[in-house]
Amino acid sequence: MSTSESRTRRDTVLVTAGVEAAKHDGAVNPAVVRASTVAFRTLAAFEQAAQDRFSNFYYGRFGTPTTFAFEEAVAELEGAVRTIAVPSGHAAFSAVFLALLRPGDHLLVTDCVYGPVRALCDGLLRRLGIETTYFDPRIGANIASLIRANTRLAYLESPGSLTLEVQDLAPIVAACHAHHALVALDNTWATPYLCRPLEHGVDISILSATKYIAGHSDCLIGTISTGDESLARRMFQGAVDIGSCVAPDVCYLALRGMRTLSVRLARQSRTALRLAEDLAQRPEVAEVYHPGLASSPDHETFCKYFDGPSGLFSIRLPKVSRPQLANMLDHLRHFFIGASFGGFESLVLPVWPSHLRTARPWQHEGPLVRFSIGLEDYEDLREDLFAGLDRLGLA
Repeated sequence: MSTSESRTRRDTVLVTAGVEAAKHDGAVNPAVVRASTVAFRTLAAFEQAAQDRFSNFYYGRFGTPTTFAFEEAVAELEGAVRTIAVPSGHAAFSAVFLALLRPGDHLLVTDCVYGPVRALCDGLLRRLGIETTYFDPRIGANIASLIRANTRLAYLESPGSLTLEVQDLAPIVAACHAHHALVALDNTWATPYLCRPLEHGVDISILSATKYIAGHSDCLIGTISTGDESLARRMFQGAVDIGSCVAPDVCYLALRGMRTLSVRLARQSRTALRLAEDLAQRPEVAEVYHPGLASSPDHETFCKYFDGPSGLFSIRLPKVSRPQLANMLDHLRHFFIGASFGGFESLVLPVWPSHLRTARPWQHEGPLVRFSIGLEDYEDLREDLFAGLDRLGLA
């Protein structure tokens, strides 16, 4: 199937998945079912529902019909047998780790990982007796040299959400599976609209659906998807064990946002790539991190696994003072300073990544500046960023 055919089919999935109008008196959107208690008329019905809380509407904490509609839609987009909704992306990776890892186990984690993942590994998991080894994101097949007899899981984030390195999935998956280790991947940057990790052998795909899926910067939600039924049940139990449950109103918002994912991504990715190309020409910019650029060291790998880029990329500035950086950022007209991405609005985030890297140390003195590109006009954003760079006073 060509990329265009694949995208067309995904466009249809985005519109139709989880829609069961016949169940809702013809309403296109599923109803918001708010429930803690679920009432049963007979002991047999209650006991039947209790036997498989993974699949039945038993108690609100395990999901309501609104939850299930959202999970079914994401699962169809992911190509998964099951998706589990949890309260945030943080809850998603936490549930995966706690479901799969035990004291004495060994975990491999990409060095470009989201900061809170590293904090969890170096904090709670270490206290539980689980050891983490961080690896160079570009390690490829050489990951085999890091796998031990007690390695249970490799955790990837591709591209990394700050420095945008792309991991070569095929050799990593092959090496891990040869040693009976599972592979999980944070696919928040691309969403399953642009990259479907399960099709490349990844066992578990994780999303912070807060970002592009929901798309409107007004709710927190995460997802865990897998193509293996027994593994899905383990992930579900892992989420239950830490008390994860998502309000049906949040699932409704995320599902409604998901319907427009393709058109939002198309606009945001196009604008972001143009801005990345423009910024690469500015003398104040030391480096641009965007795997969609032909000049990116990850571009070839990127093209193997992705149908296109999203709207998140970074630049590196030379060493500047804090007042210089503040002068650049504080007067931007169309960018808020914020830690998230994937919403309709444009955001900028200054970062010094040195404390977040160990396997591949960050050796630059200047700050990283990350841009999440929204739906504003390209020319307005370009003028805003160029004026900000002018205010650095480096030229």
